[in-house]
Amino acid sequence: MQSESREENVLHSLETLWDACVIAADGEIGRVCNFLFDDRTWTIRYAVVDIRSWLSRHDVLIAVAALDQPDWTNKTFRVCLTKEQVRHSPDVDSKKSVSRQQEIAMQEYYRWPGYWADSNFELPSIPVVVGREFPVHTEEDPHLRSVEDVRDYEVWAEDGQIGRLENFIVDEASWHIGYLDVKAGDWLHSRSVLIPTSWVKAVSWADHRVNLNHSRDGS
Repeated sequence: MQSESREENVLHSLETLWDACVIAADGEIGRVCNFLFDDRTWTIRYAVVDIRSWLSRHDVLIAVAALDQPDWTNKTFRVCLTKEQVRHSPDVDSKKSVSRQQEIAMQEYYRWPGYWADSNFELPSIPVVVGREFPVHTEEDPHLRSVEDVRDYEVWAEDGQIGRLENFIVDEASWHIGYLDVKAGDWLHSRSVLIPTSWVKAVSWADHRVNLNHSRDGS
């Protein structure tokens, strides 16, 4: 009987890509300083790129669908953009929740597909539009969250606290966050515990807590 081969998901620590170099068609854009994810699907949507090395703006958002697969060893991304295109991209404050209208503005400017579209696409050439105004004060999307903000949240099972969230484990192909890397125990006897995101019942942004629908023993 002929055996069937299956592609296995390759998982990585998201922390590996912190400070990764993002390279445009005409040189380095900047360094990754954060990621934004959808807390309903646990999927990374945007990389936050610090571009202060060559532009007065602090950072920009780049959809992960527009990035080539990262070089995890050398910590680099490549993207089919130019510095001039990035210079005139819509202003978005990555320290606040991003509005859906701002996402649409970025999608229209860069010609990225929305979340719901197939991520296997080729980026078209983008004409640089100088002076175009984009919406900045609109209703925020409460489900688009900063990875940096959620770090150090308490993780609670149904029967008590497990520990604190330290890192995220992602699928390199889909950018889905499959596991939360939780530090359990005290500083002397601490250990890392991987919690599937499918166990998350809710994230309490007010209490800085991740609440699970399982007990501490996994039942």
